[in-house]
Amino acid sequence: MTTGTHSLEGRVAIVTGAGKGLGRAYALGMASLGARVVINNRANHDPQDCPSADAVVAEIHAGGGEAVANYDEVEKPDAGESLVSAALSHFGRLDIVLSNAGIDRTRSFHKQPLEDFDEVVQINFHAVARLLHAAWPHLRTAGYGRVLVSTSTAGLWGNHGQAAYSASKAALLGLMKTLAIEGAPRGIRVNAIAPYAVTQLTAPWFPEQSAARFSPESAARLATWLVSEQCTLSGATLITGADHVRLAQPLETASLPLAGSFPDLIDELVNAPCETAQDSANAEFGDFVRCLS
Repeated sequence: MTTGTHSLEGRVAIVTGAGKGLGRAYALGMASLGARVVINNRANHDPQDCPSADAVVAEIHAGGGEAVANYDEVEKPDAGESLVSAALSHFGRLDIVLSNAGIDRTRSFHKQPLEDFDEVVQINFHAVARLLHAAWPHLRTAGYGRVLVSTSTAGLWGNHGQAAYSASKAALLGLMKTLAIEGAPRGIRVNAIAPYAVTQLTAPWFPEQSAARFSPESAARLATWLVSEQCTLSGATLITGADHVRLAQPLETASLPLAGSFPDLIDELVNAPCETAQDSANAEFGDFVRCLS
């Protein structure tokens, strides 16, 4: 994958779930480009183990970069404020938020306890919203910001056994789209990345023969550009893996009058070309009204 030159020199970033896998790759990639990074990952319960956040911080320091560890559990109500405070107290500013932390509890919806469903949504969605809510005033005041949220193709298309995961990742897309609109006048760019990468969470689902191609580092190359000053894209969802990338966006058919039989009408809609992508819900409504016959 050939990419343009970009730098994160002087920028300060928060990365959640950065102790291993994709989060680690994102953090190391940003640090290698000059960013100072708050490395968030909940502490291990085993006192004999080195916390994974500390290990990533040590890697960054060994490479000549700057980083600090944070052990907050992202779903806690005050975790967002704590992460923002860590960035400001250690580095004096905040420019980038990359929300990567997430979990899954794979189980058919009718078999899944609501407690498990709620836990997935708390970590994958509410924790992200709280972090961005804490960071947003600082980005607005600075007149600059880059936000990247980690979604999933399960949030775009659904997947058997992943009702909670799919719902939480789809909710992130609505949040991302709205914050991209609200952040635009203040120089804040907000995007979503849906990565295909072999990690502790995803390893069982990758065919063994193709696993080597789907490294976290491949996704990190795109992620570090999306949070750079050179990136002016906003409100986009990018699917990436194995050094390839796709743009995902909702499309609409032309409007049809509610006439004739519903089965025939639905059949015509299903087979009609999808051609129109809207910038916002307001834009969609305006277009809908204009097309009334």
